[in-house]
Amino acid sequence: MKWIHWATLMTLIISLSSWAVIDIYDFDTPEQEKQFHELSNTLRCPKCQNNSIADSNAELAQDLREKVYEMTKQGYQKQEVIDYMIARYGNFVTYKPPFTLSTAILWVAPILVLMVGFSVMVRRSQRHKSARAKMDDWDTEKEARLKALLNEESQGDKQA
Repeated sequence: MKWIHWATLMTLIISLSSWAVIDIYDFDTPEQEKQFHELSNTLRCPKCQNNSIADSNAELAQDLREKVYEMTKQGYQKQEVIDYMIARYGNFVTYKPPFTLSTAILWVAPILVLMVGFSVMVRRSQRHKSARAKMDDWDTEKEARLKALLNEESQGDKQA
């Protein structure tokens, strides 16, 4: 009886996989197919963080794949399709965004933080050296004065 339940369960699982959608695109030339696959792997899904539109199952990624297919079939060049997607979805849609002010900040900020941290360390070490140098200025005259003060205090404590 258990094997009937297992057989039914396995049949359901296998039949559900047949509902999976596989996108099949027909192209006029192998170059168009190659361009489509390159673009699908190059363009990032705006909804998914680190998936290309080829790897993502999101509806938006499916729509983008369809748009890339249409534009490729119409004869658009690779850069024209990328420019269209950037105009529509912003630089996030590419894995290699162009160098702009906003991306420059992302590249320069860590370097600035390192430079500031290094300068803080240098200044602190210089202060520490100057404080140590002041302590090294301690001479025998000051030592004698300190001993005299300590002796006076200890004698004052004995008299009280």
